Amino acid sequence: MKFGDIIVALGIIGIVLIIIIPIPSGLLSVLLTINIALSLLILLIAMYVKDALEISAFPSLLLVATLFRLALNVSTTRGILTDADAGVVVETFGRFVIQNNLVVGFVIFLIIVIIQFIVITKGAERVAEVSARFTLDAMPGKQMAIDADLNAGLITEEEARKRRKDVQRYADFYGAMDGATKFIKGDAIAGILITIINIIGGLATGIFSGMAIEEALQTYILLTVGDGLVSQIPALLISTATGLVVTRAASESNLGRDLIDQLFKNNSKVLYLVGGVLIFLGITTTLPFFTYLLLGSTFIVIGYVMDRGTEEEIEEPVEEISAAEELRKPENVLGLLKVDEIELELGYGLIPLADVNQGGDLLDRIVMIRRQIAMELGLVVPIVRLRDNIQLNPNEYIIKIKGVEVSRGEVYFDHYLAMDPGTAEGDIEGIETVEPAFGLPAKWISESEREKAEIFGYTVVDPPSVIATHLTEVIKERAYELIGRQDVKMLIDNVQEDYPTVVEEVVPKVLSIGEVQKVLSNLLKEQISIRDMVTILETLADYGTITKDTDLLTEYVRQRLSGYITNKYVENSTLNVITLDSEVEDIIMKSISKTETGSYLTLEPNTAQRILNNTLKAVQKLTSIGEQPIILTAPIVRLYFKRLTEQLTRDLIVLSYNEIEPTVEVQSVGMVNL
Repeated sequence: MKFGDIIVALGIIGIVLIIIIPIPSGLLSVLLTINIALSLLILLIAMYVKDALEISAFPSLLLVATLFRLALNVSTTRGILTDADAGVVVETFGRFVIQNNLVVGFVIFLIIVIIQFIVITKGAERVAEVSARFTLDAMPGKQMAIDADLNAGLITEEEARKRRKDVQRYADFYGAMDGATKFIKGDAIAGILITIINIIGGLATGIFSGMAIEEALQTYILLTVGDGLVSQIPALLISTATGLVVTRAASESNLGRDLIDQLFKNNSKVLYLVGGVLIFLGITTTLPFFTYLLLGSTFIVIGYVMDRGTEEEIEEPVEEISAAEELRKPENVLGLLKVDEIELELGYGLIPLADVNQGGDLLDRIVMIRRQIAMELGLVVPIVRLRDNIQLNPNEYIIKIKGVEVSRGEVYFDHYLAMDPGTAEGDIEGIETVEPAFGLPAKWISESEREKAEIFGYTVVDPPSVIATHLTEVIKERAYELIGRQDVKMLIDNVQEDYPTVVEEVVPKVLSIGEVQKVLSNLLKEQISIRDMVTILETLADYGTITKDTDLLTEYVRQRLSGYITNKYVENSTLNVITLDSEVEDIIMKSISKTETGSYLTLEPNTAQRILNNTLKAVQKLTSIGEQPIILTAPIVRLYFKRLTEQLTRDLIVLSYNEIEPTVEVQSVGMVNL
């Protein structure tokens, strides 16, 4: 409703006014009728909801309904004590129950109050407490299950967010219901106290005003019982609705249909048995024969009808398309064309590593990998699809990027990988192997050798850590392949929320999404983080109007990210590098060929080979003394020399002078010449 919020606010203000201002008996009767109707509405809604979250405002509704009922109690009490008149509704309810017998009427009223307070309200309160406790206790497990399904590719990011939100909403709902049931309990207690006050106060008022004791008893007990019933019946309905909501399990249908299906539909034998027992009791005992015969026959007929309905469902012909026709459908073929961005296939011996029920934590580690790479490289890693592959050796696993195998490894489920960091003392027994992520020599050792290996100084890791580290390095190495136009659009949209101006200036006025994607891919290819998207986009805005060459734009971005690059490679304000001889730089610059599609290096094969050989010698010299090889070049040469050295290794770091902060002391420890 358009003005729903205003109506609710005015309604609550009206409830407060009812407490303060005397209400005419006619209007009071109307309000009491509305209270009964509202309570009945709440009960029926509670019966028809399929899930508790469909009526998530129920706790607040309980509070408002309770306040409304108590406000009416105050008004009726005022009318009873001042004028001995609380309206037609109260008087009618009182006469209907009492039936000219004060004792019987009052006892019936007390029974209704006891049912309301002891049975319904107390039970609903206890169920709400238990539901709230168990819902809160189950939250961590549910969150982990959602993360596991997300990492396994069973659900999308959007579905995972929705499930997490639902888990939180369930916790909030049952927590609020736990508190709301306290209001209902308090309302029931208040109803009992108000009844006592009405009787005592009414008798005193009647006697002091000159009424006979019998007349005062007749008048005020009638009005008190009527007022109590008008209050307790709606309270009973709402308490019942509360119990239905907090005990309702999530279902595809409403309460009535669930009860019919679960009690009768699949239990025809039980119905036959109950019917037979009732007929037997009617025949063999002094119980009413026709009543038991009729009821027993009814159960038998219901059982027969349920049996017939089940048979018809089984015999009903179901039109199914044959498997061959199903496979011919274009939809099925198109579904097979989808390629997962990242896949991790495990041999059957490694399945326990990914099975939470068997104590496996590989799924949790994959969650941490995605977060780690997002922090380090600024890349949102796609969902990692886990599969078992019976064609692999039991202890083998493979990593695929876009359906293509890029790496594989082997781990032993009940062993540990021990690596010598160079300081280990002593030898250990184990299976010789190579650490898959970095290619280091290692050994698979048993549990009994683990403590010994740690004492000797070996680095010891468990199988899930080996797989997780390997997967992390593969994703970092192939990050440039994983970022597509859709991913770039998502990153740009994220920046636009806080920096709309820079985004509007770059995309699509200056560069297309595809051109920005190429720049980001170039950065990731050399392990440069794209997390600082604002700086990257501002640089593209500055230079995108000058050139559309994405390679050149990448160099401009790298220079703007000099602070990050310096921090990444420099320690203690000193950088040991290999430099290029001026002759080598001149040859490279003269060999750059520019075309419409980009710039390329066209060195003579012999010259290129000599440069590569000398580069390799300089790199090996630096590696032998434990230094990380870094080559420093002129800005115009950097990109082309990097491409040239990719023939040696993709991991060689090539920087330009403009990418190093002026405060860094650069020391040349080698030179590449001809």
